[in-house]
Amino acid sequence: MAANRSSSADRRARIEQMRKAEQARERRNRIITITVSAAVVAGLVGFGGYVLNKESEEKQQQEAAAKAPIPDEKSWDAKKLGRNHVTTAVKYPMTPPVGGDHHQVWMNCDGDVYKQPIPEVNAVHSLEHGAVWVTYNDKASKDDVKKLEEKVGKTPYSLMSPVKNQAGAIMLSAWGKQVTVDGADDPRVNQFFTKYVQGPQTPEPGAACTGGQGGMTQQ
Repeated sequence: MAANRSSSADRRARIEQMRKAEQARERRNRIITITVSAAVVAGLVGFGGYVLNKESEEKQQQEAAAKAPIPDEKSWDAKKLGRNHVTTAVKYPMTPPVGGDHHQVWMNCDGDVYKQPIPEVNAVHSLEHGAVWVTYNDKASKDDVKKLEEKVGKTPYSLMSPVKNQAGAIMLSAWGKQVTVDGADDPRVNQFFTKYVQGPQTPEPGAACTGGQGGMTQQ
């Protein structure tokens, strides 16, 4: 009998020991789960804060670029630039033109890249809709032209074409605004796009840049 009682006591002791060990494992698992969950939440919160901060910084940079003057930019009084629709040729006082009377049909300017010269009277109408027109002549390097084609190609309300008789190798025009840049990597390129693509100079903001003239476009 004494041996049976001893054996029973041993079993109870082992069972109690196993029960305590299982409880300890459960506590450890709960602690690990809580710790991992907290780390994941903290990571998500931190990542979300990083994204928000980055977006805020980019927005502030864009706003600053939109307000800052562009070095060597030329401006014309937008109110003095004609906006009549005409069917005859127009002699513009600047090359490329930055505004004035124009044809009633605009050049497609939804990131359109033209390999051949385009009619000025149609391009000016695109500027009226808030487009930025990138032009170049034979002095522009092939690398710069390619980079600018890529930029225009992914930018709605922009277009690009060669203008052989312009003064600068690469020029950017908007309604009443124009700048000659040193190359595709010139910081004034991004600044001009940021400031004038559908910018405050636009006489007809939101007007279409598709459905016009554009049979020479290369996508």
